[in-house]
Amino acid sequence: MKRITGFIFLAVALVLPGCTAQQSAQTEFSAKVGIMLSDTGLGDGSFNDRAFDGLVRARDELNILFDYREAPEGNYLEHLKDLSEKDYDLIIGLGFSVQEALEEVAAEYPDQQYVLIDGVSEAENIISLTFKDHEGSYLIGTIAAFASESGVIGFIGGVDAPVINRFEAGFRAGAEMADPDIKIISDYAGNFGDAELGRTIADKQIKQGADFIYPAAGFTGTGAILEAQDQGIYTAGVDTDQFYTAEQSVVTSMVKNIDTTVFNLVQQLTEEGLSAEQYELGLAENGVGLAEIRLLQLDQSGQDLITETKKNIISGEIEVPESVQ
Repeated sequence: MKRITGFIFLAVALVLPGCTAQQSAQTEFSAKVGIMLSDTGLGDGSFNDRAFDGLVRARDELNILFDYREAPEGNYLEHLKDLSEKDYDLIIGLGFSVQEALEEVAAEYPDQQYVLIDGVSEAENIISLTFKDHEGSYLIGTIAAFASESGVIGFIGGVDAPVINRFEAGFRAGAEMADPDIKIISDYAGNFGDAELGRTIADKQIKQGADFIYPAAGFTGTGAILEAQDQGIYTAGVDTDQFYTAEQSVVTSMVKNIDTTVFNLVQQLTEEGLSAEQYELGLAENGVGLAEIRLLQLDQSGQDLITETKKNIISGEIEVPESVQ
């Protein structure tokens, strides 16, 4: 499979379902796009919402028509088939949880072009787009170890899957680089949509001594962040800048620039078409990065460590693991 590491930024656009037919009759669009959102859908304050923002921007700037589907019950197959019956230039499956259904539908509609975000597929009509979550998470781990006074930090994963394992692997490696004696507690919730479960796991980790928690767990992670704030513990957000979720707890966030990525994806679609089989976006491609560091005052040595670490990851001097060693 051809692998592209230097990503040429692309673009998408979004139109609410009730408006599509009327607008289509009045306007000639540069492209028509459908998207299947993942897990909890809109309102997650994270992955889905940022992808949606990218589509809205594409609609406004690129004259693209789009439609979207949510599947809170996990019935991706039904919605993907519905989208595939429409005349779309591209259909996006957002998140690894959509992959199985997307591949089944792609086999039924071999002439339809699909993109899978956050997963890798071998299907000929599916373009894979992944993020180097481990690179951004390495920086979070470095900050967590620097901030911890107890010498204990925590990781909470949504489900035990390769994508989420990358978050943990990078987080662990970065923390252990900054403090070889750091203790890291890890728990997997098995759920991305249960805030109360997130609170429960965060409370357990805090009772074990954790004073910094990094949840990669969607809405479950939001619950963990809120519990940490209630107990005066530092956290890091994920996918989007989650500072405003808990302004007394979130030090920074490992952001996936999914909004820009989706926008740029569709922009490339409209201008020259999509040709690569796989895109991989990391720190070098601005696919992942850190939100502003707040609450925690890094001294000069701390600031220099973060800057130098990022530089060394981009240059390849630091090879960030993608699985827990």
